[in-house]
Amino acid sequence: MAIRVMLVGLGPIGAAVGRQLTTRQGFQIAGAVDIDPAKVGRDAGEVLEVGRRLRVKVVDSIGAAVRAKKPDVAVLCTGSMLKAVWPQFEEVLKRRVPIVTTTEEAAYPWARSRQLASRLDAAARRAKVAVLGTGVNPGFQMDALPIALTAVCERVDRIEVHRVQDARMRRLRFQQKIGAGLSTEQFKRGIERGTFRHVGFPESIRMIADAVGWRLERTTDDIQPKLATQPVESELLAVDPGYVCGIVQDGVGYVKDEPRIRLHLEAYLGAPESYDSVLIEGSPRIYSNIEGGVHGDIATASIVVNSIPAVLAAAPGLRTMRDLRLPSFYGGR
Repeated sequence: MAIRVMLVGLGPIGAAVGRQLTTRQGFQIAGAVDIDPAKVGRDAGEVLEVGRRLRVKVVDSIGAAVRAKKPDVAVLCTGSMLKAVWPQFEEVLKRRVPIVTTTEEAAYPWARSRQLASRLDAAARRAKVAVLGTGVNPGFQMDALPIALTAVCERVDRIEVHRVQDARMRRLRFQQKIGAGLSTEQFKRGIERGTFRHVGFPESIRMIADAVGWRLERTTDDIQPKLATQPVESELLAVDPGYVCGIVQDGVGYVKDEPRIRLHLEAYLGAPESYDSVLIEGSPRIYSNIEGGVHGDIATASIVVNSIPAVLAAAPGLRTMRDLRLPSFYGGR
């Protein structure tokens, strides 16, 4: 029996999830929700550009989608901040539908939204379903993966994770999210508004610390612009020397005033190489490096799809990648 999935949010990531679902055995799209008037009323297959009709009409109401198709699970891809997405969580949970979401703050929300995290956990328990926040980062590359690697250690002294990406390979929205093409003044104003940053560093740091039993005293999250030293361009935009071509972001977790967890992200147009690395200083010392890096858009959609069976089997409440059963590629039965 195929797992019936309702899509809530058909932006770039929600659409990528939907396209994967149409090519995977064991899944069926059973509901599609978006507030964009250009999408509402159209067949989901047309909106997802899969080359065929899915006989699922895009609607602007979660309630209407649930009543019409009775999904087994909802995939919610509408925003990064838990407070902004909270009404949609409520709408899904009061209809007793489990949720997998790419809302970054939901990956480990006790880091900055303890009250909302408690409310979300309580709502999921009342509905007797599980809720999971996941993605490539947060959700895997900078938290679940290093946590898993510590399983073979008898002692862990320090954890350091690096993620370097050539943003020319990413979608336009991501390139804009890292400030590519702006002046330093424009970038600075964007930082002050919270526009240019990778959401999820505090969540990942807290998840790692809790997993290994470290009591954090404080965390830092520093963002700097990466400036182009020569002309650089993607298929989508061009950047002149002296202008911003991306970001450099560092998050640090301190234990007894010592930096024990360090997350380092560089995402910019023209990075000479892309890679994802994890260093665990301890016994034994472990260093893992993924040459070429993990493709953010593909990996985010994939981990969402692959986590669905684990969420359906999970105990009710707000779950994290730290306590969920280990997801893997799911090809249906």
